[in-house]
Amino acid sequence: MEIILASNSPRRKKILTDMKLDFKVIPSNYDEKINTDTFSYDLIEDLATQKCLDVVRRVGNDKIVIGADTVVVLHNKILGKPKSEDIAKKMLSDLSGQTHSVVTSICGINTKTNRAALISTTSYVRFKTLTDEQIKFYIDNYKPFDKAGSYGIQELPDGYIDKYEGSLENIIGLDSESLKSVLKQLGFECS
Repeated sequence: MEIILASNSPRRKKILTDMKLDFKVIPSNYDEKINTDTFSYDLIEDLATQKCLDVVRRVGNDKIVIGADTVVVLHNKILGKPKSEDIAKKMLSDLSGQTHSVVTSICGINTKTNRAALISTTSYVRFKTLTDEQIKFYIDNYKPFDKAGSYGIQELPDGYIDKYEGSLENIIGLDSESLKSVLKQLGFECS
């Protein structure tokens, strides 16, 4: 069975590579636009499922397609990818000194059996109280415009994060244990 990752995320590709999985990337063309910023697991799981289905429709049998979506949630509000420096600055200011959750939903579909599996993983991150200078430095040097919540935990300099709980891989974009569980439900055993 060939594994297809329905994402062009370099972070997700690295996690699958680190898992020593043989996979191919076919990015989803699904429009991720959501009509609300209020978080629900149903919403994020639907996004992951729609991304997966978009690619399933374009590939043949004997494939396992994996779609995923990650969101940063503060006070039940979704912080998406910032469209400007001002939005990134506001998001990081809002996250400063706060604990927020990072939720990744993974959907897998086996195109041979039409079997689907879905799992969501939640981790928690607490930022230290950030100065305006720290926020500006991070945005100027790391250009976080392709990252939910305006940050990538794996690239944050020292002094930004107080602590995190749960899976670090999940915060980065895809938890390997959750992915193994999805693959197992679809009849694929990881070594």
